[in-house]
Amino acid sequence: MRGTLPGLPTAHPLLHQLPAVYLDHPFLERFLSALDEVLAPVLLTLDNLPAHLHPRTAPEDLLAWLAEWVAVEVDPERPVTQRRAVVASAVTRHRRRGTREGLAAAVRVETGIEPEIIESGATDWSTEPGAPLPGSARPWVTVRLTVPDAEAVAPTRLRLERLLAAEVPAHVVYRVEVAVEGTGAS
Repeated sequence: MRGTLPGLPTAHPLLHQLPAVYLDHPFLERFLSALDEVLAPVLLTLDNLPAHLHPRTAPEDLLAWLAEWVAVEVDPERPVTQRRAVVASAVTRHRRRGTREGLAAAVRVETGIEPEIIESGATDWSTEPGAPLPGSARPWVTVRLTVPDAEAVAPTRLRLERLLAAEVPAHVVYRVEVAVEGTGAS
């Protein structure tokens, strides 16, 4: 929650906005300095509004609000750098949502690991009419991740399940495979 900060200097003191004849009045000086103290956070916020609205420089308490603007959820328990990356890349990822590249980008942002994505879809052409169609009739996608240690498997799997439920089109069946480096899929 934003509020007043005692002793915060103002870039635009109200006393200096008045005609010179009022500068020597002690009551006006005290009264306007009290208003300056209340208005200083507002004026400084307005002066720095672009920085407050950019995910890389916004104060942490505004980050969740920015995330709502770009229709993403940020886990408050994740490191702030990862939350900032999720918000910053949201618009770009929304354009590619539902595609292989979009899914890979979402998994990379969520886990920091490059995924291997296998899917059923394919396109092809043939010079013969009635040739068999490529891919499978029922769409599916498998996301494979290789993690460095066994302790990271369970939390990674849970995060991936939630992510895929949100990112994969509703009619596509998905499967998550998480493996420890040097072993098979789990």
